[in-house]
Amino acid sequence: MDRAILGDNQFFAVNHLSDERSRAQAIRFKDNRAIIDVLDQAMECGVNTFMCTTHDRITAICDHMRKNPAKYADFKFLPGMPYAHKYANALTELGILGTLQAYIPGNIFAVTGKAGLAFLRKDFPSLMELLVDAEMKMFEGMNTPVIFLQNVIVDLMLGLGTDELFVHYAEYIRKRYGAEPGFITMNLPRMVDLCERVGIDNPIICSSINKIGFRMSGGVGEYEEYLQSDRRFRPMAMQCLAAGALKPTEAMAYVNRFPKIESVVFGASSKAHIAETKRLIEQGV
Repeated sequence: MDRAILGDNQFFAVNHLSDERSRAQAIRFKDNRAIIDVLDQAMECGVNTFMCTTHDRITAICDHMRKNPAKYADFKFLPGMPYAHKYANALTELGILGTLQAYIPGNIFAVTGKAGLAFLRKDFPSLMELLVDAEMKMFEGMNTPVIFLQNVIVDLMLGLGTDELFVHYAEYIRKRYGAEPGFITMNLPRMVDLCERVGIDNPIICSSINKIGFRMSGGVGEYEEYLQSDRRFRPMAMQCLAAGALKPTEAMAYVNRFPKIESVVFGASSKAHIAETKRLIEQGV
């Protein structure tokens, strides 16, 4: 993985500190061209990896890149799924069958038959495969070296103790997409413990890592213990600025204390901001 990875929160009006900033971002990025322009600027700064949700608008971004293969030959997507709001909105507008037809590849009758049979049999791994394929439909032809399971699902599964689904997800991502499985969580220590317990070797785990413990279940001390240990996992840091509570210089200085951290996900919406953040991320390497 690259060291500096651009995230997508700013494009979809996600700001954990300011509603006003969220509204401003929603206005600025209401057109897909504005998102593409920032991604192009990121590439000019040497940032060629984009970690994103499976928001419907990402389809248009992928369509643009498929039409310009030479320009985006080295560009990589790191999808994170599922995007729960998408399915909630679709169910309201399209109903169950309409949602299946919109998002799951294949013949609608075959799909609904497979899904219904899997549900009746409580075959949750098969249901998971259907949903993964639905989410990955938009990335056809794109370079997706790591495919992440979002924290809304990861942390729920951690709480429920459904360990076998993590194993099945990891195996399916490797077999079906030739990619590495990744896990986003708000509890890095517990996720490391689970992967060791079920035999997921050297997993990629993305989690909030910052000096004030913002969205870090277990606390800063426990995170630092794991990050300084010799346990086999590949941590990726996100929310390093703690939603703006920390200045970039002190935030990245803290993250760079831990050589184990392989990558840092950051949000930025201008070329100058991207370039400066990339410099701070890489200066301690």
